[in-house]
Amino acid sequence: MLKNSYFCRPIYRIYKMIICKNRLEIESVIREKKSQNLSIGFVPTMGALHKGHISLVEKSVAENDCTIVSIFVNPIQFNNPLDLQTYPRTLNQDVALLSSAGCAIVFIPEVEDMYPEGAQVEESYSFNGIENEMEGKFRPGHFNGVAVVVRRLFELIPANSAYFGLKDFQQLAIVKALVAKLQIPIQIVACDIVRENDGLAMSSRNVRLLPQERLHAAQISQTLFKAKELQQTKSVTEVKKFVIDTINNVPLLSVEYFEIVDDTYLQIVNSWNENSNKVGCIAVNVGNVRLIDNIAF
Repeated sequence: MLKNSYFCRPIYRIYKMIICKNRLEIESVIREKKSQNLSIGFVPTMGALHKGHISLVEKSVAENDCTIVSIFVNPIQFNNPLDLQTYPRTLNQDVALLSSAGCAIVFIPEVEDMYPEGAQVEESYSFNGIENEMEGKFRPGHFNGVAVVVRRLFELIPANSAYFGLKDFQQLAIVKALVAKLQIPIQIVACDIVRENDGLAMSSRNVRLLPQERLHAAQISQTLFKAKELQQTKSVTEVKKFVIDTINNVPLLSVEYFEIVDDTYLQIVNSWNENSNKVGCIAVNVGNVRLIDNIAF
């Protein structure tokens, strides 16, 4: 079993996996890999890893010579201090999972390393309004925090490809917009949602659910699956009402929003006949835990 004392060393190897804890260490290792002309895949995470994260790592391992995973709970993307405080942290378990998945390098920076200027980060981004839709309405500043940390991570880790899960659909859209805006030479790879046996989308926050909350949370995905079927016979408005009413009638569940949008600009769709790919995005409060999910229509 891994001991916390291991993390006192600057750079060390566990089953051939290298762990770096600051900029100098990761830059040194990156130079070595680049000098060998190795292709690099990158998976940014906030830790508390589950099978969804590991599926991203495994895809990167299959497609690249070297896979790097970052573990950093980014404070500036949390608009709720309690959410930051209670976000699960399972570092020893995460390192063991990554080693088993074939990860080559883990980057575990401190806040001071990512934000040497301190808490007052002045970078600001706009992405033609997509940052203000859905999650943006309920989590002010969230996507700016995401954009800031992703840009800094991409600068530190100039990978060939970066892997993101489709569960965080709006975040993925923001990352794609950031790469296009700044002309960052990296391929963004979208990976399918990984679900539990009952359909619940895997999330680091699921571990915070109480047993009864976990039981009812499965109704989120099951309702979305039914909504996809109803697309054939019901209007957009009727499907939205069905989803919101159905989930709100489940004990301990409360819908924060459910929107059906186009998958590029995240604009609200009013008719199935509109010429765009469509996705239904939802946020649900399950007790004190906020979960998101989505489904393609």
